[in-house]
Amino acid sequence: MITIEEIQKYRAYLKYLDKKLGEIFKEQAPYIFCKEGCSSCCEKGEYPFSEIEFAYLMIGVQTLDRDTMKKIENNMENIRVAKEKCKDKKFLYACPFLINKRCSLYQYRGIICRSHGVAFFTKGKKLMVPACVDEGLNYSNVYDFEHQTISDEKYYKSGIKQEPLAHNVGVDYLTHNEMTKAIGLDFGEIKPMCEWFLRKE
Repeated sequence: MITIEEIQKYRAYLKYLDKKLGEIFKEQAPYIFCKEGCSSCCEKGEYPFSEIEFAYLMIGVQTLDRDTMKKIENNMENIRVAKEKCKDKKFLYACPFLINKRCSLYQYRGIICRSHGVAFFTKGKKLMVPACVDEGLNYSNVYDFEHQTISDEKYYKSGIKQEPLAHNVGVDYLTHNEMTKAIGLDFGEIKPMCEWFLRKE
């Protein structure tokens, strides 16, 4: 059970994190083509959420009007049915809180939602790029599709001075770093969002 004190710590961390991510997105602006109404990143995924992130999301749910809640409940039921039929190990689905290509709980969204969109190297030196690169969006102007890496040739031809890589913004790092340790923030278990709201009480 998440306590009020833990939610307060999480809110303090989000304030810090949003500032940092804002700086990263500003720095990486020449490679990012996200715009209002673009929701491909919310239409097919697993959306890893920690226990505290999901608890915070549920606080946001309490602010929604009845019509919006009805749509979300319908989305959740569709996900439940699809998950029961799915035989794949990895179950991908549209976020139930996405309504008319907009997040109905934007202020309460999780870390994966806040950080998604930039390319970065993990601690293991693996390059991660947003899935929308395949749609000609984020980082497509410097991405080498054949070798699945950033193309030096495209980068130098672009004339962009800022390097096309951000700091580590992977979920593992953003939930376990110097700041989370300093304020004693424990995110708890992390699992796909649908497993939180479909779990048996």
